[in-house]
Amino acid sequence: MIFSDHLLTVITFLPTLGALVLLIIGGKGEAADNMSRWIALGFTIVTAALSLWLWYLFDPANTNFQFVEEWAFSDSIGYRMGVDGISVLFIPLTAVLMPAVVLTSWGSITKRVKEYLVVFLVLETFMIGAFATLDLAMFYVFFEGTLIPMFLIIGIWGGARRIQATYKFFFYSFTGTVLMLIAIMAMFWQAGTLDIQQLLKFRFPPEVQTWLWIGFFASFAVKMPMWPFHRWLPEAHVEAPTGGSVILAAILLKLGGYGFIRFSISMFPDASHQFANFVFVLSIAAIIITSLIALVQTDMKKLIAYSSVAHMGFVTMGIFAGNIYGIHGAIFQMISHGIVSAALFLCVGVIYDRMHTREIAAYGGLVERMPRYAFAFMVFTMANVGLPGTSGFVGEFLTMLAVFQVNTWVAFFAAFGVILSAAYALWLYRRVIFGALTKESLKGILDLDKREIAVLVPLIVLTILFGFYPAPILDATAASVGLVADNFANAIGAAPQAVAAAAGH
Repeated sequence: MIFSDHLLTVITFLPTLGALVLLIIGGKGEAADNMSRWIALGFTIVTAALSLWLWYLFDPANTNFQFVEEWAFSDSIGYRMGVDGISVLFIPLTAVLMPAVVLTSWGSITKRVKEYLVVFLVLETFMIGAFATLDLAMFYVFFEGTLIPMFLIIGIWGGARRIQATYKFFFYSFTGTVLMLIAIMAMFWQAGTLDIQQLLKFRFPPEVQTWLWIGFFASFAVKMPMWPFHRWLPEAHVEAPTGGSVILAAILLKLGGYGFIRFSISMFPDASHQFANFVFVLSIAAIIITSLIALVQTDMKKLIAYSSVAHMGFVTMGIFAGNIYGIHGAIFQMISHGIVSAALFLCVGVIYDRMHTREIAAYGGLVERMPRYAFAFMVFTMANVGLPGTSGFVGEFLTMLAVFQVNTWVAFFAAFGVILSAAYALWLYRRVIFGALTKESLKGILDLDKREIAVLVPLIVLTILFGFYPAPILDATAASVGLVADNFANAIGAAPQAVAAAAGH
C-alpha cells in the first residue's frame, strides 16, 4: 500500500535512507569500501526501478497532477508531492543515471569512499525532490539543497584547482537563488499560498509578473547556465570527479530548464512574452559564442562543458518560443542531453582513469587499441551533433521548428550553431580516436571492461531508441505541454490552439 499511496515519497527519500545505512555501518579498509559501494548501488538500482514504475503508471492523458501527497503544516505551507507531464520524466532520468555514477566511481574513488557515496545519495534526494514537490517553499529547499552536496563533491574529490572552482560554483548559484527567495516571498504575499497547484491558477498582475520573472530568471539562468552566467561551469566540470560531472551536466542543469517551464512561462506568461526576445538573444549567444569557444579547447572536459552551454541555448530558445513544438522540443532536448552529456563525460572518465590526463593532444589512434570504446564514443558524438536517428536530433529539430514560427532570424542563427557543434564534436573525435597510434604511452591502453560496458551500453540503447522512437517521451508530455502552451498563447492574445495541437502531435 505504501508504494501506491506514497510512491513519490519513497522514491525521493529512499536514497537518503541508503545514506543513513552507510553512515551506520562501521569498518575501514577495502572490504568496508566495497560493502559501501554495493549498498549504494543496491539503493540506486531500487530507486531507478521505482522511478520507471512511476513512469509506467503515469497517465499521459490526464492533465492534472498525479501521485499527489499532501500533509498540511499550516494553512499555507505543507508537504506536497506530485508529478505531471512536465516533471514526470526528469525523475527516471535522475534515478537511472545514479547507478552509473556509482559504477563509474568504483575504481576511480579510493579515498573516503563511504562519504563520497553518502553525499551522492543525499544529492539524489534533493534532485528528485525538486522535480516532485508541489510546494514552493519545499522547491526552494530542494533546489538550494543541491548546492551543498555538489560543493562537497567538487571541493573534496575534485582536481588541483577544486577550491577555486567550488567557490565560484557556490557563489554564482547562491546569488541567483537569493533573488528567487525574495520572489517566492512576494508570491506568498500576493497569492496567500505556496501551493504550486494553486499558484498555477492564480493570475499575478502584469507589473508584478515582471519583477517575479526577474527574480526567478536570476536563479534559473545561472543553474542552466545561460550565457553570460556560465562562467562557473567549465571550471566546475574540469575539477569535478567524473561522477560529479555526470550529475552536473545531466541533472543539475535541467533544474534551470524545468524551472523556466514550471514557473516562468506557466506562472508569469505576460512577463515571459515581454522578455522572450531578450531570452532569444542570450540563447543565440550561448549557441554560437560557446560553440566557437569549444573549438579552441585543449581539455576534453572543458570542450564538453561548453557544448552543454550551447545545447541549453536550444532549450531556452524552445521554451520561450512558447508554442507546443518549442516546449516539447525543450523537454525532449533536456532528456536527450541528460543521457548524451552523461555518456560523454563517462567516456572522458574511461580514458582519464587509464592515462590521468584530459588533454586532447595526449591521445590519438585509440581505435586501434579500443574499438569498443571508439564505437561508444562515436554514437554519443553523433547524438551531440544532432544526427538524425539519434535522440539529439529530435529536440533540436523541434526547437528550431518552433522558433522558426516566431522569428526566422533566430532559427537561422540556431541552425548555424548546429554546424558549429558538428565542427567541434567531430574535431574532438578525430583527434582522440583516429590517426596513427604513435604515442608509446597509448600502446598498452586497454579497451572497455565489463563494468564500463554495463554503464555505457544502456545509454547507447536509449540514445538510438529515442532517436528512432521518440513517442514515449512526447506522449508522456503532450497533454501538460498543451496546457502550458495554451496558457502562454492566451497571455499574448493569440488563439488558444495548443491543446488541440497536443492531441494531434
